[in-house]
Amino acid sequence: MAVSPLGALHVAVSWLTVAPLPQPRAEMDRRTGGAAIAAVPVVGALLGCVAASAAFGLSFTRLPDLLIGVLVVALLALSTRGMHLDGLADTADGLGCYGDPEGVRAVMRSGDVGPFGAATLTVVLAVQAIGFSTLSADHSWPQIVFAVALGRVAVVYGCRRGLDAANADGFGALVAGTQRWSTVAWTVVAFGAAWPLGVRAVCAVPAVVLFTVLFTAHCRRRMGGVSGDVLGAVVELSTAVAAVLLIV
Repeated sequence: MAVSPLGALHVAVSWLTVAPLPQPRAEMDRRTGGAAIAAVPVVGALLGCVAASAAFGLSFTRLPDLLIGVLVVALLALSTRGMHLDGLADTADGLGCYGDPEGVRAVMRSGDVGPFGAATLTVVLAVQAIGFSTLSADHSWPQIVFAVALGRVAVVYGCRRGLDAANADGFGALVAGTQRWSTVAWTVVAFGAAWPLGVRAVCAVPAVVLFTVLFTAHCRRRMGGVSGDVLGAVVELSTAVAAVLLIV
């Protein structure tokens, strides 16, 4: 049975946020996984609104801009159970090791955060915090929403046709290779949302798409495909790329 758009959004929100929603009724198969991934940019827009609202509210306090950026990053991490950060660390450790795809996958599944993971987390979170603090200082609230949402549009590209799952089980097996026309649709939506925000936002769209395509292609070479950890890394890295391009 096909999953309705509202049902797909329900699954996506319950998967990717801490929102206290009832358990989805849909059977968790690749059809449901693909529908949920196609709805992930909507989740990104919702999270972006939360982040921008928090930055807006904190701008009326005496907190320095950089601390506001740090708190916004922390809020996003809490709102998503920190799963994307965990995926980023595991992916960095896997890509930082020597070995064949099986060895890379073993490192990623070990659960420990190694030096590559720790360093990557530090740099990416710092970039995001500085980006959000700069946008907050400029009162660029829509740009904050856009950066967070664009990081989720990248997830759709991370699940595009032609990319296999790195593992036979897990989140990647549910969603890898499920997206085709949704990549086109969300790219058009992203450009439409970027146009009123100016040339930086417009340029951020192809830059994030290109980065995601290249990064996931590299992950396919190193580990045989994509996984839930890789998609988490895509979210965090793409959000950082978007934040940088919105302030240059």
